[in-house]
Amino acid sequence: MGPGEGRLDVARVRGLFPGLSDGLVHAEGPAGALLPEAVVLAVAQAMRVPVAERGGVFPASARAEGLLASARTAVADLVGGVSSGVVLGPDSSRLTWTLARALARTWRPGDEVVVSRLDHDANVRPWVELAAGAGAVVHWAEVDIETGELPDWQYDQLLGPRTRLVAVTAASSAIGTRPDVAAIARRAHAAGALVFVDGTHAAAHDLLDVRTLGADFLAVAADMWCGPHVAAVVADPALLAELEPERLAPVPDRVPDRFESGGHAFELLAGVSAAVEHLAALDDLATGTRRERLRASMAAVAAYEHGLFGWLDQALRAMRHVQVIGSAPRTTPTLSFTVEGMRPRQVAHELSRRGICAWDGDLYARELFDALGANEEGGAVQLGLMHYNTAEEVGYLIDAVAALRPR
Repeated sequence: MGPGEGRLDVARVRGLFPGLSDGLVHAEGPAGALLPEAVVLAVAQAMRVPVAERGGVFPASARAEGLLASARTAVADLVGGVSSGVVLGPDSSRLTWTLARALARTWRPGDEVVVSRLDHDANVRPWVELAAGAGAVVHWAEVDIETGELPDWQYDQLLGPRTRLVAVTAASSAIGTRPDVAAIARRAHAAGALVFVDGTHAAAHDLLDVRTLGADFLAVAADMWCGPHVAAVVADPALLAELEPERLAPVPDRVPDRFESGGHAFELLAGVSAAVEHLAALDDLATGTRRERLRASMAAVAAYEHGLFGWLDQALRAMRHVQVIGSAPRTTPTLSFTVEGMRPRQVAHELSRRGICAWDGDLYARELFDALGANEEGGAVQLGLMHYNTAEEVGYLIDAVAALRPR
C-alpha cells in the first residue's frame, strides 16, 4: 500500500472532477478547491428553471425557499449545527464582518477582545477595527516562532473579566497548524467570553463539530470544500436572536434571515447542498444519515491526505535549500516554504512552468508572516493537498522542488 492509499478510491474521486482534465498538478487547494461535476450540474440545473425571490405565492418563489432551506440543512449536517442557526452569505470575510458589527454594538470602552497571530486576516481585521471603534482593548495570542503552534496556555494570561470575544482559527490555511480550539474555548467560556472560530480551512480536511470545538460562532466556506463561493456562520439560534445586525428595513427580523441583507444567489445555494453531498459520498461504503456518512467519508479523507502529506512534508524538510515554516504536530495537509536564494514569486513561477499550481505571498496570514519576518522576503510558497491529489502528483511535486535552484 503506497502513501495515502486506503478507503478512499482516489481514481473514482478524480473522475468526478472535470477541472482535472487540464493536466496540471493542483496544489492550490487552501485558496479554493476544484468543483466536482455534481456541483456544476446542480448549479446549472437551478439556473435552467425559474427561481424568483422568496416570499411569493408562485412556484419560482417556492423553489427559492427550497434551495435556501436545503443549503442551511446541508451546512448544519456538515458542522453538527441546526439549520435555523445557519447564516448564509457570499464569503466568510463579509459574513464575519456582519457578525462582528452586530457583536461590537454590545461592546463598551474597556471591554477586551482576543485575536491570534495565526489567523487569516478575515478573523483578525474585523475584530481589531471594531474594537478600536468601540474603545475596546485588543490582546494578541502569539505563535511559537519555531513550531508555528498557538499554545493554549497563554490564554490564561490574555483572558479577564472584561473579555467579550475570542477569535481563533481551527486550522491555519497558511501553514496548516491546528490549535487546540476546544481548550481555548473552555478557557474563554470560563471567563464569560464568546468564541468565534474560523473553520474555513479545517472543514475541507476533517469533520468539524461546532459543539465539540466549543464554538459560539463557526465560519465555513463552501469553495474550500468543493463548492461554490458561498459561506456560512453557524451559531445557536438563541444566541443569534440576542444580536441586532445592520439590515434593510424589509429584511425579516427572524433568525437567521436578519443577518442576510440582500438577495441570495440561489443557484449557488444548490451547489452548496451538492458539495456537502459530494463529501458525504467520498467513502462509497458509508451508510446512515448524511452526518454519519460525512463522518465516515471525512475520516477516509483525513487518513488518505495524512499519508500523502507526511511524504511531502518529510521530503521537503530533508532538502537543504528548502525551509518549511513551522513543525506543529497537528496540521492539515498544507505547508508553506521558502527556497534559498529565490523569492517566493520566482519559486511559484518555476513551479507553474512545470505544470504545478501553487500560491505565494502572505497568503492572508499577514500577522503570522510579519511575526516570522517572512513578508520582508515576499512571504512564502504554499502547497496544499486535497482528496483528489495523488501519490504520483506528490512525487512530481517533490522532484520539482528538489530541482529548484536560483538563476
